[in-house]
Amino acid sequence: TGETARRLLARHSDASLVGIDQSEAMLAAARDALPADRVELHIQRLEDPLPSGPFDLVASALAIHHLEPAAKAELFTRVREALEPGGRFVVGDVVVPDDPGEAVIELAPAFDKPSSVDDHLEWLADAGFDARVVWSHRDLAVIVGEALYRRNR
Repeated sequence: TGETARRLLARHSDASLVGIDQSEAMLAAARDALPADRVELHIQRLEDPLPSGPFDLVASALAIHHLEPAAKAELFTRVREALEPGGRFVVGDVVVPDDPGEAVIELAPAFDKPSSVDDHLEWLADAGFDARVVWSHRDLAVIVGEALYRRNR
């Protein structure tokens, strides 16, 4: 709906934003909420080629948990390829907690496929990120990956 994008633009007043979502309804809400002169929105899936970079920052909020594990790892590699060296990838998402009793987010098995924080950190490292958890609570986590080097395309 553009809420995360709105907050990113407010925090980075000189930034422009390229956003993707597979839901036209979500993009329509985002178009209504965001400044058109600073935003470019595309209907697409996370499995599709990413918009052309390079980017300083890629952020994802509550989207990656819909992907199968192999698709998550592949996405992380494509994000790394789209980032400038030293760029950041911020993931805020549903994760599988170490303690199953900490899982509180209602999930649909056919639609939601969360992975553990450890899996995310491994995939990010394999993709060329120095990644760390900056916040977690129950089955939610925010992970930041710093791009270590330029990957060959």
